[in-house]
Amino acid sequence: QGKLTARERILLLLDPDSFDEYDMFVEHRCSDFGMDSSKNKYPGDSVVTGRGRINGRLAYVFSQDFTVFGGSLSGAHAQKICKIMDQAAMVGAPVIGLNDSGGARIQEGVESLAGYADIFLRNVLCSGVVPQISLIMGPCAGGAVYSPALTDFTFMVKDTSYLFITGPDVVKSVTNEDVTQEQLGGAKTHTAVSGVAHRAFENDIDALLNLREFFNYLPLSNRDPAPVCECHDPSDRPVPELDTVVPSESTKAYDMLDVIHPIVDEREFFEIMPSYARNIVVGFARMNGRTVGIVGNQPKVASGCLDINSSVKGARFVRFCDAFNIPLITFVDVPGFLPG
Repeated sequence: QGKLTARERILLLLDPDSFDEYDMFVEHRCSDFGMDSSKNKYPGDSVVTGRGRINGRLAYVFSQDFTVFGGSLSGAHAQKICKIMDQAAMVGAPVIGLNDSGGARIQEGVESLAGYADIFLRNVLCSGVVPQISLIMGPCAGGAVYSPALTDFTFMVKDTSYLFITGPDVVKSVTNEDVTQEQLGGAKTHTAVSGVAHRAFENDIDALLNLREFFNYLPLSNRDPAPVCECHDPSDRPVPELDTVVPSESTKAYDMLDVIHPIVDEREFFEIMPSYARNIVVGFARMNGRTVGIVGNQPKVASGCLDINSSVKGARFVRFCDAFNIPLITFVDVPGFLPG
């Protein structure tokens, strides 16, 4: 299907030879339903965990392996993930999850569900302390979608990744609706309609390389300053297009991105949620090599009016920047709240 394996994903995401793997030989401890036979035991179970470096900066990573029991979560699988989340919180480093899981492992029953409870608790405790990023790289269902929704940023891969609480078959049996995986939980649905996912990328490689670039904007923890990159973009360069970007007639719309791109370093702007609530623009850029958060009204869509979705999108982004001490730059051109 054109996907990478769990280990290939980690090797592509992290710097060469920087990955230290944890708990490589852990096996699940379930003895029901014939799970204790040797053919059902795999070293490492269904997840690869460890720490490594991205552009020389520390990160903790777990990568679920769909080829072992559909990447489903066992008690041992959950313990491996909890271990790296605890360490990340202790040393102050981001947690990156490469999610590709069918949910709870049915054979383990309540122990598997308890494993999810442990992970959710750590998602909440780490929130605002270290950045948490989820990359959805396959069909994720059930418990496997709650945790990514609790993290700070959720990215998807077009056409191969899905997020749903229950799959199309269950929906059909309850509501008699025929719905495809793509309609129910595809990248388009979640980036444009539900707002659960923040960006979607073309394929595994594109997603992982974009994640490496995105990682450069973030501080390692709330006690750590955001990274400063070397800046080759002089602050006094002329930007003649700004003279004409806002039209003289107040009824004409313009694109706020035409204002943002010229004034940030190297014209590089990493937009968050570009397809959802498009009447507000949020994202990360750099000024003199330092990370800044950008929030701007978008006159091109619904005259830049604020509605519920755009308010929540803006507030969530501002809250993240507040937790991690990232300065904000706001571009205001707004007629107010949408009546009704």
